Amino acid sequence: MQQQCNLAVDIGASSGRVIAGYLRNGKLQLEEVHRFDNKLIELNNYFCWDMDRIYHEILTGIKSAVDKGYQPISLGIDTWAVDFVLLDENDKRLTDAVSYRDPRTDGMMEEVFSQISKERLYLETGIQFQKFNTIYQLQALKNSNPELIEKSTSFLMIPDYLNFLLTGKKVNEYTNATTTQLVNAFTKKWDIDLIEKLGFNSNMFMDIQPPESVIGNLRPELQEELGVDFNIILPATHDTGSAVVAVPELEDTLYISSGTWSLIGVENHFPICITKALDYNFTNEGGADYRFRFLKNIMGLWMIQEVKRNFNDEYDFADFAAMAKEESFSSIVDVDDNRFLKPENMIKEIKAYCEESNQAIPQSPSEVAKCVFNSLAVSYQQAISQIEEIYEIEFPTIHIIGGGSKNEMLNQLIADTTGKIVIAGLSEATAIGNLIVQMMATDQIDDIEQARQLIRASFDLNTYTKVTMEG
Repeated sequence: MQQQCNLAVDIGASSGRVIAGYLRNGKLQLEEVHRFDNKLIELNNYFCWDMDRIYHEILTGIKSAVDKGYQPISLGIDTWAVDFVLLDENDKRLTDAVSYRDPRTDGMMEEVFSQISKERLYLETGIQFQKFNTIYQLQALKNSNPELIEKSTSFLMIPDYLNFLLTGKKVNEYTNATTTQLVNAFTKKWDIDLIEKLGFNSNMFMDIQPPESVIGNLRPELQEELGVDFNIILPATHDTGSAVVAVPELEDTLYISSGTWSLIGVENHFPICITKALDYNFTNEGGADYRFRFLKNIMGLWMIQEVKRNFNDEYDFADFAAMAKEESFSSIVDVDDNRFLKPENMIKEIKAYCEESNQAIPQSPSEVAKCVFNSLAVSYQQAISQIEEIYEIEFPTIHIIGGGSKNEMLNQLIADTTGKIVIAGLSEATAIGNLIVQMMATDQIDDIEQARQLIRASFDLNTYTKVTMEG
């Protein structure tokens, strides 16, 4: 007999996976049925995502699930934020899926601020200022190819476009839409006044749908090809939104979603669009159940991923963690400096920063790794101090989720640097949150509170406290 399941398609900047999830004996069970690499390609002088390949890998994952004896009842897709494609009136792509790491957005923030003040933009959208936000990507496109924006009848973010390929139906999902910096934080709808003031085509934006919305069935030709049919359901399609759903306890607790990016913050039922939040560049991204993720983006493990690549993959991530654990090197870099967003060589950039700031320059792989991990821990502490200043309370606990939660050395370093209790686990938090929302939509779970109880019962977590040196 086939095992009914929900399928989570979770795609990050370096890899994607298709995970089958189901309930058994009061616990959530997971099986990864397909994994694939994801990397940028160069198209028409831009760094782009290979959407045709990603779509093919999703279909391969569905086939793999069926071959393994699963009977999917739904599927949900989550990816990174801000990137998009435009379609014409015949639903053909007008644009490639240009990556947020492409330098086309250089100088675009200033152009937008010349049309609308930074303060007004923040007070209306609540979204932090990052040079690659969708609003600045659209400004770059308007400068280079304004006719494409005018011709477009559909603006679809990456998961929206993949959902369209599967179902033939076009919607913009709420959590990802908020990262465009074009959604009003209070109405939770597209800010048409803002969009038109910037000269973008307001007609190309779809209706915004919240997580748990059912888009529809697979297209008939896909049903025939795959030999299966099920509903496509919207999770929080922004991967951080899905990950935060999976945090097992959020009362008086900070979270760090640790992956290519580190997202550090708290969950709210309302946006915090105040001057101090603007000054510290915190964001109010939409979450499942219309909750808000008040958080800050920090560069994250992207830096060690690039260091690994620059060392020709001679060391794996566990090697870097082990080397750093034994290393006393203490230089620090500002991980959020734009020079680290997509440098030609991350190691050279780290060395240059240390030299320019009159610090010891890391030479060995262990010193470079320790510099990165030290810098991450310090940036987390700075963000936590800013959150506590805004909230006027202290948070005793940090939950670390995502792939970075497996890095025990970094977890301990965070506990030592912040002095807080660190609870780490749920390396597949994004997929878990994706599945949880599907299960709420299909009436297997009642609400987020029940979901978080289920997660606590289903997965092991590790606790780290500050190590006090004696003697």
